[in-house]
Amino acid sequence: MPDILPDSRPREQRGAKFMQGIFWIPIFCANCGADGGFVPQENCNFAFYLCTKCCEQWGGLAGTYTVPEEIFWAKVREAQMEKYGRLLSPLEQIEALKDEHHILAKLAREGPKPN
Repeated sequence: MPDILPDSRPREQRGAKFMQGIFWIPIFCANCGADGGFVPQENCNFAFYLCTKCCEQWGGLAGTYTVPEEIFWAKVREAQMEKYGRLLSPLEQIEALKDEHHILAKLAREGPKPN
């Protein structure tokens, strides 16, 4: 099982700013908690950041880690290839998700949740 990068977004979203028509939430260094700027709140379900100081110390490790969604989508691809020998079309995926016993529906229930 690959190591998973920690999320640099705060658990409780405080300090959001409204700029350029969208809300931006702060992120922090995953190691020391230093300010890391902002990411858009909408459609952002994961962010990883290391400050310069921590990157100099730990940056080499980051290339060996995997973000959570990459693991999830790898499982989805693997399940489709195992069962069908190919990736399903978007319409086929929609039909598969309608069946609560289908492997893709089970994976969807276990997968990453939007914030």
